Amino acid sequence: MVFSSASFLFYFLPLVLLLYYVGASTLKIRNTLLLAASFVFYAWGEGAYTIVMAISILANFWFGLWVHNAHRTSSAKLQIGLAIAFNITLLVVFKYTNFIVDNLNHFGVIPLGLQPIDVGKVHLPIGVSFFTFHCISYLMDIYRRQTPPNASLGQLALYIALFPQLVAGPIVRYKDIASQLSGRTVTVERFAYGVQRFVTGLGKKVLIANVVALPADKIFAVPADQLTTSVAWLGVLYYTLQIYFDFSGYSDMAIGLAHMFGFKFLENFNYPYISRNIREFWRRWHISLSTWYRDYLYIPLGGNRCSNARVTFNLVLVFFLCGLWHGASWSFIIWGLFHGFFLGLERTRFGAWMDKAWSPLAHAYTMLVVMVGWVFFRAENLDQATAFLKAMAGLGTGTGMEWHPGLFINPKVAIVLVLAVVGSAPVIPWLAAWRTRMLERTGSFFYGPFVDALTGLVAMPSILLLSCMALASGTHNPFIYFQF
Repeated sequence: MVFSSASFLFYFLPLVLLLYYVGASTLKIRNTLLLAASFVFYAWGEGAYTIVMAISILANFWFGLWVHNAHRTSSAKLQIGLAIAFNITLLVVFKYTNFIVDNLNHFGVIPLGLQPIDVGKVHLPIGVSFFTFHCISYLMDIYRRQTPPNASLGQLALYIALFPQLVAGPIVRYKDIASQLSGRTVTVERFAYGVQRFVTGLGKKVLIANVVALPADKIFAVPADQLTTSVAWLGVLYYTLQIYFDFSGYSDMAIGLAHMFGFKFLENFNYPYISRNIREFWRRWHISLSTWYRDYLYIPLGGNRCSNARVTFNLVLVFFLCGLWHGASWSFIIWGLFHGFFLGLERTRFGAWMDKAWSPLAHAYTMLVVMVGWVFFRAENLDQATAFLKAMAGLGTGTGMEWHPGLFINPKVAIVLVLAVVGSAPVIPWLAAWRTRMLERTGSFFYGPFVDALTGLVAMPSILLLSCMALASGTHNPFIYFQF
């Protein structure tokens, strides 16, 4: 079920909220209700594959107790190793089997003249990458003695299956949410903030991401030999804005939903497109994933405490796995290695030079790297990515007669494009800070809190109404990160 679907907005969410606040009198009943709702939410799209998530929950509940008990007499390395291996195996079976078999056939079996291996199409359960990382986080926190295992199967199941973060994150650490599973309160102000945050995310997704997604999809469908430089750059610009507003919109909706039910998730985005370098970009983009890799892989590999060569190797390895986590294809692997290369490069004199460079130049460098990287992320395969990059570099073979930029822009898209570019910068926080300074300086009523209240009173209903109208028209809707 998609957050921005009519079935979720008008049936599922209102019903769950009604039962949660009217029909459930204790925290235990409310947890049970949320767990049941989460399984319905997941089964709505995955049907019988819900059993995969159920098996993962049961296994990790037992693994957590096993690792904890083993600590009394040993280092528990064997136990944590087997537990992690189980989770990785689950991920490999469902996500990478076809990729592995295809490459074995292409590079080994067929060149040797043998019969290709055929395993059929393995279904990828939605959200398997996310709930697997949740489970590994839970086990590692127990292994590091940062938290005890949860003795309640229901509470652990709720942590892993909680529907606001189940299929596309943010990746919530168990230690950050453990106390909220056994005790939480919701005030009117907090519930109102959750609604506001949810509506903001809905607007990002429906009114911006969906609008720029249509021309982006059309441009990425243009035959490679007909691409021109201007069309290719316009397509990448559209996709750059689409993926940010799509994923940050989803994160806003997840964080808003969490607040409505008394949970607090950490922020997942912090205006990544204003970054001055790739290091800063990854501190601002998909924060829950980058910090997961930092804490559970990069630091155990040695972090920054090694030689420069080893640190660079660690960074490239981490981002190779980060690319592979996103998808079982060479395009995602190249995307990860591409970012790993620039993170390594920024540890050389180049990085020191860029740190002192003129701010617009540093920003342009960052956006160039990010946008070129998005070509690998968006392209169907490496051949398409290569053709797209050639066109961006002015080496395309298109004449501009068949496809030109005017075909992919109209007044509505142009307005949304401008709003998206402005909205990807922290304009609202800047305006809020300016208003505060003016209030302190002048004491004028016109800079007071009523401005925020009035803005919210007008903006939120407008965004919700426009989003519902757009949804009713049946425009482009799937979230990009649902495929992971």
